[in-house]
Amino acid sequence: MSLKGSIKVAGDKSITHRAIIFSSLSKGTTRIHEPLLGADCISTLEIFKQFGVKSELSKDCLIITSPGLESFCYDQSILDAGNSGTTARLLMGVLSNLPATLTLIGDESLSKRPMKRVTLPLSQMGANITLENDATLPATITGHQLTGISYELPVASAQVKSAIMLAGMLAQGVTTIHEPIPTRDHTEKMFEDFQIAYNKVNRMITVQGPQMPITPGEVFVPGDISSAAFFVVAALMVPGSDVMIENVGINETRSGIIDVIRAMNGKITLVNERYFGGEPVADLHIQYTKDLVATTIEGDMIPRLIDEIPILALLATRAKGITVIKDAEELKVKETNRIDVTVNQLKAIGAEIKSTDDGMIITGQPEGSFNQASVSSHKDHRIAMMLCVASLLIDEPLIIEDVESMEISYPDFLKHLNVLLGN
Repeated sequence: MSLKGSIKVAGDKSITHRAIIFSSLSKGTTRIHEPLLGADCISTLEIFKQFGVKSELSKDCLIITSPGLESFCYDQSILDAGNSGTTARLLMGVLSNLPATLTLIGDESLSKRPMKRVTLPLSQMGANITLENDATLPATITGHQLTGISYELPVASAQVKSAIMLAGMLAQGVTTIHEPIPTRDHTEKMFEDFQIAYNKVNRMITVQGPQMPITPGEVFVPGDISSAAFFVVAALMVPGSDVMIENVGINETRSGIIDVIRAMNGKITLVNERYFGGEPVADLHIQYTKDLVATTIEGDMIPRLIDEIPILALLATRAKGITVIKDAEELKVKETNRIDVTVNQLKAIGAEIKSTDDGMIITGQPEGSFNQASVSSHKDHRIAMMLCVASLLIDEPLIIEDVESMEISYPDFLKHLNVLLGN
């Protein structure tokens, strides 16, 4: 059964998180158009509600009305980030500057993920943060105004960079951040939207604090390329498919998947390239490609597609040759160890794939067939969606455990998949 027709995918999760954060810190009302209201972004929204920020949803617009950071109330001290690493890490940069003692918690999965990479630079700025066993949530944060520092990121991480930028925005003095490799720049763009002055030269970002964000009144969220990736790969692999995905963000720091697909000989075309709310977007036209070829994904490319690696691993199983993915150690500290989980689940359905210390090696079988199996997402939303796409290549039903994890980033994923299959 081929995929046909057009869809608009869920709004960009990274941009929605940041839009909620900046809108909540700004005094007044901000309208966020076409946000993603999956479980992760709702966790961010609910935390700010505890500070007195009000919100309502009108059609595809989230309306946030905030008293402003200086008028926050602190009646509740326990803040729940749910499953959202973005919520926990970015908000540490904000909470460390607030005049309150607050405890940041998360679910079982988030409570296993490393937080010291964020608390280390924040502590150098003067933050008082105590972690469980010195590494994980819960985090007890006794806030006060921080002081700017110069910090060189040991590992490329947009979340750590953004936490320091937010802390530096509210801190006293100058904060300078050096990136080893460029990472997604949505926080920088949000600084511009909310009138926060900063300088960026090559990979060095400088912020003079303290500054208070000023709402632009409206923020526009493009479609999430990480969500579009699942339909892109499905269309490339399923014979007869021809799909258009509308209004997808193609920010250079996020569009590595497009470059990789082109390197694999995949039929993908960017149509109607334009700007939407300050972010570059395009409609993606994807057609079934029989003669996919293997490639190597490494180095500076990895931060540009880190969330798409599981679905690209599936695509590689249909490419002629051996695909190598390396320099992707960051996958080990996502919702799951995505290297091992991706390899084990694809191997269960018959893929020729093995893990390495920093990635995986996939031997493509363009004419091969997958087998029925019982697999699990291990409560990881991107693994769940990858396995749903894999099921399109199997004649018998694929039993997938924990598919409800898709609520985290794409509540309408199965609905949109069925629209394309129904056409």
